[in-house]
Formats: sequence, C-alpha cells, structure tokens
Amino acid sequence: MISMKKIVIEPTTETPKVILDKENNIFEFSGNSLPEDVVSFFTPIIKWFDEYAEKPNEETKIIFNFEYYNTSSSKMILKLLETCRDIHRNGYDIEVHWHFMEDDEDMIEAGEDYSENIKVPFKFIAHSR
Repeated sequence: MISMKKIVIEPTTETPKVILDKENNIFEFSGNSLPEDVVSFFTPIIKWFDEYAEKPNEETKIIFNFEYYNTSSSKMILKLLETCRDIHRNGYDIEVHWHFMEDDEDMIEAGEDYSENIKVPFKFIAHSR
C-alpha cells in the first residue's frame, strides 16, 4: 500500500492552516483564507483530496474552522466538499465539522448552504469569543 504523503501548511494572515493526514485521520482547515492566488494555493490540496477519495479511510471527519474566507476560497471549499460527497456516495462514513463563532451569521449561513447542497452529514460547532 502506498501511503499518501501528509500535507501540513502553516497558517499566514492570508492562508489557512491545512492538515491532510490520512494515516492519523486528520483533515483540518483553519484560520483565514484569502490567498492572492487561490488556484495555486488550493490546487495541490484538491489534487491530494481527489487522490484520497480513491481509497479513503472507512471514516473521515473533515474540520473547517475558518475565521474568514473570501469568495474565491469558497469555490475551492465547495470543490473539497464535492469530493466529500463522492466519498459519501461510495459508501464511506464522512462527517463535516463546521466551526463558527456564535455571532458570525455569515459563517453559519455558509455552512448551512454547503450542507444543503452537498448532502453529507454536517455537525455545526459554535464557539464564543
């Protein structure tokens, strides 16, 4: 079995922290996402996740804990969630944990929109400041 290389990207003020670790079953995006070149930032992440989808773990929990993301990032998040949907349709357990600040209406609505469109199990987790 070929083990997939773990991806860990440390956060900056413009890019999120990203952990994609199949072996330890950790898939996490947190912080801010407003990279200058959203395509070059997210392309390796999406490619990794597409490869993961071919032989996913029995259970996958993907954590989104964004403080803020821009419109172009939201399109990339949607691509990742569409891959989650494919994994789910293939009979694997997948759960999206959508973290948000309890007073952040935009982040709550964004998660709800994704949840309705993607139709995989979502767990909404509120945090207070």
